[in-house]
Amino acid sequence: MERVALGANGCWFKSGDPAFKPYRLAPELNSFSGRPRILIVPRKSPEARPLAVVQAEGHPARLQAFGPLLSEPVGTRITTDVRRWAAGDEGCN
Repeated sequence: MERVALGANGCWFKSGDPAFKPYRLAPELNSFSGRPRILIVPRKSPEARPLAVVQAEGHPARLQAFGPLLSEPVGTRITTDVRRWAAGDEGCN
């Protein structure tokens, strides 16, 4: 999950990608539930309900992604990038 969080932060947010400008990354990698996750929340309302959640569970870790943002045009990009980073790729698309 750390690799996914680093990729998301670097490629989507720190790069200034306009597709992710309305959003903010909220990583929760130290989870007591055993499900580390990253959240994508509205930029101006970080306390709001997450628009997308990517979480890992089990050994070996299985990734799940869900939330209303995944049905938007940017959702395909999120899914593709997360799978690529989970497989070991560290670059941006």
